[in-house]
Amino acid sequence: MPRGEANASLVLFASGDFAFNLYWQSISLYLLFFYIDVLALPPVTAGLVFMVGTVWDGVADLVAGAVAERARVSYRRLVAWGSVPLGLAFMAMFALPTQAAIWVLLAQMLFRTFYAFTNIPYSAWTTQLSAEPAVRTLLAGLRMMFGAAAAALIALGMPALAAAYGYPTAAMVVAMIAIPLMLIVALKVPEPHRRIAPIIPSSLGQQGAALLRNRAFVTLNIAAAAGGAAAALLGQSVPYYFRYVMSYPAGGPQVLAAMSVASTLVLPLWTLLATRTGARITWLIAALLGLIGLATLAGQSKETAMVALALMVTISIAFAGFNLAAWALLPDTVDWGEAQGDVRVEALAFGAFAFVQKIALALTGLAIGAAYGASGFVAGTAQVPVVATTIRWLMLGGPAALIMVSMLAMLAHPRGRHTLRDIRLT
Repeated sequence: MPRGEANASLVLFASGDFAFNLYWQSISLYLLFFYIDVLALPPVTAGLVFMVGTVWDGVADLVAGAVAERARVSYRRLVAWGSVPLGLAFMAMFALPTQAAIWVLLAQMLFRTFYAFTNIPYSAWTTQLSAEPAVRTLLAGLRMMFGAAAAALIALGMPALAAAYGYPTAAMVVAMIAIPLMLIVALKVPEPHRRIAPIIPSSLGQQGAALLRNRAFVTLNIAAAAGGAAAALLGQSVPYYFRYVMSYPAGGPQVLAAMSVASTLVLPLWTLLATRTGARITWLIAALLGLIGLATLAGQSKETAMVALALMVTISIAFAGFNLAAWALLPDTVDWGEAQGDVRVEALAFGAFAFVQKIALALTGLAIGAAYGASGFVAGTAQVPVVATTIRWLMLGGPAALIMVSMLAMLAHPRGRHTLRDIRLT
């Protein structure tokens, strides 16, 4: 394929992350808020529903990875098949006219199932597009840019649409943008012939054992889970922080949008750094930046909205570095495992990676609900000082500890920059 056409295919493929992140950012930023402030679920119940749904999401990721690993169906076809059901399930999740936790949970589980069976094949598709670290890093950067653009759109657009027309209409608008884009990606991006592992394990357990023996894969999972949980803890805390601590409800969506825009703008710099120094070094630099931002914000005795905005934008820039490095390294871990004499585990690796991240996010949602409930949080009312203190320090101390865990895991990662040929020579 000519270079120009190849680059155009990479950009078109990466635009699929805009569609997926319209969904993902909606549930990451506003689903818990929707449960507590719109459906008026008790915080602990909302946290449990979110946690159970996210755990189910992780299980669905594993199953989707296993199915895609063994299926003789192209990744692009799986993406095409799932695009419409996924959009319909997303709309249903925000259209429930009930506070019954069981129906809220079932709607969330339905959406997350379709998301897994569509997103895991899309993610595994990246292993086929190139074997070169620089190209994979570029592709990861492009995907993150599209994803951050979707996050900015959702951060401002979802609450604005919901305030004007209600959450069901807002969800319908999101789905009507995402569905056609996913279909275009599935129909237009070429998929090279899938590589088949030289030995096909006879069971899912043997495939999982191969992944557990893969040190690059294991350490990346630990680092990414900690980094993702840190970002979720901060992002989900922002609306509460500005509404109940800063007494500035409009500030939450504004800051989330600013964080998303900043992440988008800085991604080319992270991409350039990763192609020059390797994704592992990029991760460590991003971690230091995040810790500096959190420590500075924690050191403010009475921060203003502008100071909080500036520091949260700084922290979001660090999280953008985490995301880029994780997705740049993940395809390499597939090559690493194969090169160490094991079988090639491809789609299941992406499913297992997603499973670990979802478990981390589930625990994050549970932690927020449990901490808020224990402190005496009551939605829609002025909070007592202990609640405001809980919101602030959960938002700052939690991410700081998680970032340090991610640094330790990344220091144990075997290598940050390699090709399959390089690995076989070591």
